[in-house]
Amino acid sequence: MITRRRTVAGAGALLAALTAGLAFPAGAAADEPTGRDAPKVNLLLDVSGSMRAKDIDGRSRMAAAKQAFNEVLDATPEEVELGIRTLGADYAGDDRKEGCKDTAQLYPVGPLDRTEAKTAVATLTPTGWTPIGPALLEAADDLDGGNGSKRIVLISDGEDTCAPLDPCEVAREIAAKGIGLTIDTLGLVPNAKLSRQLSCIAEATGGTYTSVEHQDELTDRVNELVDRAAEPVVTPVATEGGDRCTQAPTLKSGLYTDRQDFGRQRWYRVDVLPGQELRASVSVAADRAVRPDHGVLMRAVTVHGREIVRGEATGNGRTDVLSTGLRYPKPERDDDEGQPAAETVCLAVTTSFVPGSGVKTTPGLPLELTLDVVDGPGEASDVASFGLGRGWWLLGALLVTGFVAGLLWGWLSRWRFAVWRTH
Repeated sequence: MITRRRTVAGAGALLAALTAGLAFPAGAAADEPTGRDAPKVNLLLDVSGSMRAKDIDGRSRMAAAKQAFNEVLDATPEEVELGIRTLGADYAGDDRKEGCKDTAQLYPVGPLDRTEAKTAVATLTPTGWTPIGPALLEAADDLDGGNGSKRIVLISDGEDTCAPLDPCEVAREIAAKGIGLTIDTLGLVPNAKLSRQLSCIAEATGGTYTSVEHQDELTDRVNELVDRAAEPVVTPVATEGGDRCTQAPTLKSGLYTDRQDFGRQRWYRVDVLPGQELRASVSVAADRAVRPDHGVLMRAVTVHGREIVRGEATGNGRTDVLSTGLRYPKPERDDDEGQPAAETVCLAVTTSFVPGSGVKTTPGLPLELTLDVVDGPGEASDVASFGLGRGWWLLGALLVTGFVAGLLWGWLSRWRFAVWRTH
């Protein structure tokens, strides 16, 4: 299964930060009361017997998870209330019924005592079954109450062993309660069945699935998810792009979600006034098996079909999300009288994802679109000039340096020639 690199995680964090800026007034103070409770995160760790396997950078999966947890606990923001729940940590017997009850709260969700939490993590030993479904139900109950953001981060190396309590159905039930709880999943083994199950759990609540194979990837991803819980909650607006620009919805600054069908374009319209700048980015998630080589292209086009600017990215199967963006500054006009007319910019999103054999193509791939229409640069030098923008300063410095270097080299060559002739 595809593996998310830290760069992609960084891109996801940047996207969240940008969109958070769209949803809250710039004038609001950072410490201004919002009327929301503290964000809560429940780390749900698989401690089943298979976690003894030594295939993560030469160490056992359990050792890698412990180190990741210790680093995450050190980096957890003060405002986040964090808890830890385990599954498969206590019962080592063969009774399936008992094994499927094996989930316990290792550290209660609340203000974090880092020393106490680390001490609790140090006691864990790979033991029993993998009751993901029952553990998810209990983990959701741990987060009950309050109106702050709630997030479960599930880390597992194997499929649930307690069917018929399907963890996918459990996740859908949790989502149906409308309590605003997001479940993110991380798989420690590149296994197709595990990937499908963990992807399904995450998708049901609007979360993410990541396959990790290295220690630093695990630490970075869990850290990112904990940090994300502390960010202002931004609710994407569902929209549906058109098949052509004339049929596209007209959108304003904000965060939008859509579905990108395989082999089809999505079109959106944005109005940009003279003196404003359009900033747009799009992320498409491969939430199912796709062929390794794929790409995403975003183009800004006039209503007459002339391309203004484009952004594109290609993937090789190592990331779960592919993102690209573009910027279009519309210059002011001196001859405008009265209220200047807005220009309608058409945004076309095209992907080249190809589904794997036997993979369902409906619904389409999840698409997230971020739009921001802001005041353009105040000075002409800030706007791209002949494609160079502020690069003129560097170009000028290089020209002067080259000219001086040429004079010195010429003088030195003549002097050496003169010395050679006299000797």
